[in-house]
Amino acid sequence: MSIASTRTKVLLVLALALLALPVEAQVRRGPRGRIYTRAEVNELIKTAEDRSDRFMKLFDKALDKSVLDGTQREDRLNERVKDFEKAMDKLRKEFDKRESFMDTKPQMQDVLTIARDINAVMLRRNLRADVEEEWAALRRELNVLASVYYLPGLRAY
Repeated sequence: MSIASTRTKVLLVLALALLALPVEAQVRRGPRGRIYTRAEVNELIKTAEDRSDRFMKLFDKALDKSVLDGTQREDRLNERVKDFEKAMDKLRKEFDKRESFMDTKPQMQDVLTIARDINAVMLRRNLRADVEEEWAALRRELNVLASVYYLPGLRAY
C-alpha cells in the first residue's frame, strides 16, 4: 500500500469522524429533527406566555359560569392556573439569564408538571368552546417546547 493511499484513508476516516461529532446546535433538535436556535425558542416561550395569559382569563370566566362557581374547587383550579403562570414567568426569567436555553430544562419541566394537572381538568370537563380552543392551542405550543427540551409532552385525549 502506498503512502498516498494510506494518507487518503486516514483523511477519510478523520473526515467521517468529524461528521459524526454532534454540532452544538444539533443538541437542540425539536420535532422531526428540526434544529431550534435560541431566538426561536425565545419566540416559542413568548407565544406560550401570551396564550397562557389569555387562557387564564378565559378559564376564570368559564369557571364563574359553571357549577363550580363559588366553590373551593373553583378556587383550587384558579390557583393552579396561577401556579402555571408563575412557572411560565420563572421559565422566562431564567431563559433571559442563561446563554444556553437547555440550562432552563428544569423550569420547563416545572411548567409541564403544572400543565399536566390543568390538562387533566380540561380533558375531564366540558368548558366553553373558546376555553377549550385556547387550551388546545396552548397545549400544542407546550408540546413543541417539550420536544425542544427533550421532555414528554401533554396528551390530547
